[in-house]
Amino acid sequence: MNQSSPRVVILKTGTTYPGIKDQFGDFDEWFVRGLSPGLDITVLNTEAGELPGDPADWDGIVITGSPAMVSDREPWSEKAAEWLTQAVDKSVPLLGVCYGHQLLAHALGGEVDYHPDGRESGTHRVVLLDSALDDELFHGMPDSFNAQLTHKQSVLRLPPDAILLARNEFEPHQAFRVGKCAWGVQFHPEFSEAIMRAYLGVQAPDLEREGFDSQAMIDSVTSSPDASGLLKRFSTVVIENRAS
Repeated sequence: MNQSSPRVVILKTGTTYPGIKDQFGDFDEWFVRGLSPGLDITVLNTEAGELPGDPADWDGIVITGSPAMVSDREPWSEKAAEWLTQAVDKSVPLLGVCYGHQLLAHALGGEVDYHPDGRESGTHRVVLLDSALDDELFHGMPDSFNAQLTHKQSVLRLPPDAILLARNEFEPHQAFRVGKCAWGVQFHPEFSEAIMRAYLGVQAPDLEREGFDSQAMIDSVTSSPDASGLLKRFSTVVIENRAS
């Protein structure tokens, strides 16, 4: 039996604001911090066209958020979507976050576009559905939990055969699963409170123009340990799947 660490690839689909990157690092670093240290992690710049060969060569796949929009159907994004369909077909444990969540849905026949009610940003409650009770990633989590969110686009229609796992008042598709072990989550398990506040600070002028009270949103940011714990949970799925 191969005793090497499970191999996980992070598909990096963009980069954060320069000021946030200077202070906190970039998207991939936030995921590395949250995933298990027992994983052998490789980061590929998917926005620059990098894709990791045969999905079956990996024990786990993570797709980050991005400032890009899935509905723009950039060539690099569409190629990544095609690759994700192969990964799902081969039952490689996969977690798409925000853009990654939307790209997974788009790849498998769902619909992604701007949310009709605009932006969701800040700390919000996410509610699990009964379908999450026996889900490998979500089982045992609280019925509802805090999560950090920032997005304008959403999964407007789930792919065929997708299982809806979580929602909230604003966003009907906060989490879903396709197949045995491919998940999409709209919220950001990789965000700390400090990163969320920093995002709201950068977004403040736009938030004010859109009718939000940006300072109240910053003040209302709170911890989201259950959402953040999803990265360790996914690590466990990867490790157990490799061992089976």
